[in-house]
Amino acid sequence: MAITSNGAPAAAASKQTLASAYIDFTADGNGWAQQYLPELMEKESEIFGNRSISGFLSQVGAEEAMQSDQVIWSEQGRLHLSYQGDISSETIVLDKDADGVAVTSCGVRAGDMIIVADANSTAKCFVVSVSTDTLTITVKPYQFANLAGAGLAGEVQVLVFGSEYVKGSVGRDAVNSPSFKTYNNNPIIIKDKYEISGSDASAIGWVEVAGEEGQNGYLWYLKAEGDTRARFTDYLEMAMIESEKATNATTPLQTGAIGQDLAGTEGLFAAINARGNEATGVTGINAATDLAEFDAILAEFDKNGAIEENMMFVNRATALAMDDMLASMNSYGAGGTSYGVFDNSEDMALNLGFSGFRRGSYDFYKSDWKYLNDLSTRGLINGKDTVNAIRGVMIPAGVSTVYDQALGKNLKRPFLHVRYRASATDNRKMKTWTTGSVGASTSALDAMQIHMLSERCLVTQGANNFMLMN
Repeated sequence: MAITSNGAPAAAASKQTLASAYIDFTADGNGWAQQYLPELMEKESEIFGNRSISGFLSQVGAEEAMQSDQVIWSEQGRLHLSYQGDISSETIVLDKDADGVAVTSCGVRAGDMIIVADANSTAKCFVVSVSTDTLTITVKPYQFANLAGAGLAGEVQVLVFGSEYVKGSVGRDAVNSPSFKTYNNNPIIIKDKYEISGSDASAIGWVEVAGEEGQNGYLWYLKAEGDTRARFTDYLEMAMIESEKATNATTPLQTGAIGQDLAGTEGLFAAINARGNEATGVTGINAATDLAEFDAILAEFDKNGAIEENMMFVNRATALAMDDMLASMNSYGAGGTSYGVFDNSEDMALNLGFSGFRRGSYDFYKSDWKYLNDLSTRGLINGKDTVNAIRGVMIPAGVSTVYDQALGKNLKRPFLHVRYRASATDNRKMKTWTTGSVGASTSALDAMQIHMLSERCLVTQGANNFMLMN
């Protein structure tokens, strides 16, 4: 089945007030010299419903003020010691940690007991000595003459599980300090402006307008100013989701008046791409839409924080695919509708949607994300580039403990929260001011100018617990 959309329901936003924005009674060429007065429906039709897509970050995060050009936070490293390396004779040269990140130091010490495993064999070994310069450890298996006798060769995984010493021996000759990773993000300045002349601000229209910002009345500029403000509010959230840091040092985006280049900021998608996980799905169309794919996601979460409750914000196709997956788990799903579940009866409207489910020790709560469906937002991009389309995101619920470099102490914060610039002098969370001679008397300009500004960035803590669904 194919669905075709015919016609353009409404014009897009314009920089100026045009005649096309008003009702034209002269389209037939008769002007007002016609026999009957047209019947006018005064109320403007809201054919798109609530057009705003903001609200995602308010559900999963918080907002907090900051006073600096940069926010820096530290995240705990893994508690236990595990590495990847290559066997060379009776030594193992360590080169990566458990996450596959290159290492320049290791916490393995002489006297440690370790597990060494390759694709085919596993052996328990004793660490004889460690070279901290070359990250080379010399080991001896407990039950084999050497590593080759244990069937070990090539690339291996190494896990420290304890230590052993002879009687009367000296204690440890080295110490391990807790490891942590430091991340940073910088706020960006987001601006918009609305302007209308004094004459147009005084014009009474025939149509009663309304909008998401609560504006209503017969003055057209109320509608235009409210739409500008609603669009700017959406931009504040979209920028925190989509933004990327500028890495092209050869050709800077733009150099400011004080010699600073535009640096961009790390949004949600960029943070997950850099430090999180991605689920592409078996079919390449929808991710996480059968139990096998969800089990793979659970296995990945087990490797990280194993946070029990997770929220899924998905597009329509993925939401329906998940509903079909869960419905197919019903033994009566293939042969027809079953009653009794959720107290359904034949006389009730059947609920074919699921808001959540539990698999293993994890709870998943599903919600449609309008931003991924709307044709005027991400829905447009997803429809064009189906290879890199974003179908949804999984976000852990709750808070994480991090060390705040500015405050110098550990703090509990939501995994996602927005930092905005503010001080006793100026709060830049959502700043608006009016200039001109209409509504304010600040200049000789016969117009009203409404300026909007915000300076903010998104802090994505524990991105290793997030999942981007492609």
